[in-house]
Amino acid sequence: MDIAQFIDHTLLKPDATEDDIRRLCEEAKKYHFASCCVNPCWVSLVGELLNGSGIKTCSVVGFPLGASHTMVKYSEAERCVEDGAKEIDMVMNIGAFKSGNLSLVSDEIKEIVRRTEVLVKVIIETCLLTTDEKIEATKIIMEAGAHFVKTSTGFSKYGATIEDVKLLKRVVGERIGVKASGGIRTYKQAIDMIEAGAIRIGTSAGVAIVTDVNKNTPGGS
Repeated sequence: MDIAQFIDHTLLKPDATEDDIRRLCEEAKKYHFASCCVNPCWVSLVGELLNGSGIKTCSVVGFPLGASHTMVKYSEAERCVEDGAKEIDMVMNIGAFKSGNLSLVSDEIKEIVRRTEVLVKVIIETCLLTTDEKIEATKIIMEAGAHFVKTSTGFSKYGATIEDVKLLKRVVGERIGVKASGGIRTYKQAIDMIEAGAIRIGTSAGVAIVTDVNKNTPGGS
């Protein structure tokens, strides 16, 4: 298995520098990750650095809380695409969802899918939801036309768990993808998430994971 193709190579730390972003892109090109996922201010640079590489530029919207004003989310998503993003990881409005304002949650997702016309992943922050809420949120995401449900931002209480990935996969079947994110730092953890049903892995430890697989593969370096 070429595990690099599952990985969104991620750097979302607030103190990430331009040199850090450039290094992220060089690593992505070296190991052929699926995408580089960065904060919106870096999208144009990443798009330039990855041009012609086949690696997608991914950015986040409403990150990490999901509580930005709806129009701000729309503007942020549109600007990310204008700057070169081919994938958007948006955070669901968790507070609205837990308040029962499901139409706001659904409409935000639908409108970002419509306005951007790129691959949209929706972060539900599983650590803040009950099992029933995880199921309901995932159904809303599917009905709204998004392409992935994503477990976590990595900035809350905890990240992806095997149980949550299995649950989300049971709900979505083959209709949309599941992205596991948050706390995945080793080859074994990544493989466990993939075996549970994830087809993307969000991680800042992509190089360590690929190095791990090389060390555990006959003939690997």
